[in-house]
Amino acid sequence: MKKILLGAVAAIALCGSAYADTIKVGVIGPFSGPFAIQGKNFKAGIDAYMALNGSKVGDDDIQIVYRDVPQADPAQSKALAQELVVKEGVQYLAGFYFTPDAMAVTPLLKQGNVPMVVMNAATSAIITKSPLIVRTSFTTWQTSAPMAKVAKERGVKKVITVVSDYGPGVDSENAFKATFTAEGGEVVDSIRMPLSTNDFSPIMQRVKDSGADAVFAFLPSGPTTLGFVKAYNDNGLKKAGVQLLAPGDLTQESDLPALGEAAEGMLTTFHYAISHDSAENKKFVEAAHKAIGNPAELSFPSVGAYDGMHVIYKMIEATGGEQDAQKAVDAVKGLSWESPRGPVSIDPETRHMTQNIYLREVAKADDGTYYNKEIATFENQGDPGLAEVK
Repeated sequence: MKKILLGAVAAIALCGSAYADTIKVGVIGPFSGPFAIQGKNFKAGIDAYMALNGSKVGDDDIQIVYRDVPQADPAQSKALAQELVVKEGVQYLAGFYFTPDAMAVTPLLKQGNVPMVVMNAATSAIITKSPLIVRTSFTTWQTSAPMAKVAKERGVKKVITVVSDYGPGVDSENAFKATFTAEGGEVVDSIRMPLSTNDFSPIMQRVKDSGADAVFAFLPSGPTTLGFVKAYNDNGLKKAGVQLLAPGDLTQESDLPALGEAAEGMLTTFHYAISHDSAENKKFVEAAHKAIGNPAELSFPSVGAYDGMHVIYKMIEATGGEQDAQKAVDAVKGLSWESPRGPVSIDPETRHMTQNIYLREVAKADDGTYYNKEIATFENQGDPGLAEVK
């Protein structure tokens, strides 16, 4: 059956769509279930890009075909990708909120002659699984390593790490530990939690007992991050002066109304904040707010999707609409532009984003709402995690 499916994918690829008037882009993400807001952000970013740049590249109309994977499910992700390539005839695959979902699809790319544009999934190793992958989001190595430098600069000597036990969580833990110990800090304990964890009280007790000055945490944005920050406060860690440090997944903008005062003052390092002060971001946010409907729901996956569409448009332009995955990917190696997040480029060797990483503090605005306030910049950051993969 596997050979039959791959054969069908290859046959579709050979037929190509060089003369097609419509080029289809298949987007896989969580559009229902507990992580539906992330899929909603994918769509908002895509809609915003097409609203600002049109729905045609040259003479070709661009059509987005969405497929729903409510939570990490590699088998479902692969099956939907096969269906998109074989039955729908998509020339590009994109989206992928979770790492396991992206990893599962990589074996199909060569046979299908289809590039993959990763709009979120953040494990460094994804990019090494096929030369036909480009990432327009970030990696947890990229966003976590700067936080270790911030911790040391702010006098933190002992840290306990707490992460979700899957690819991005392990990457985040490794990035923080490697950088913090190199800076002379001490990691006193490391906890890895199942993705399904929702009772954090026992973990907060271990944090208390560890004697750490701070806890470094990574969980995928969504219901679990809300529960984690609430438990951190409810168990008296904030009051006791144990700092909570994290990459920006823990304070995504759509969660800040629920987190409220509990998150005020929390430090995170991340590639994007809705509050980023630039003309390009103001234009993006205005278009994305219209697309998403409820402005309070806009969050970071939207910018990965927005920039992902920029890359796909450039690929289509370079190939003249023809189905040639390698030519499409080669065309965007070294591509640079001004993103809503700041200046970015596609590293020609890694096919990953080089971008600024920002230190942010959760602050209270004059109108009583909370936002991620950028207070420092780590410029032109690549992905240090790729050296670990190799």
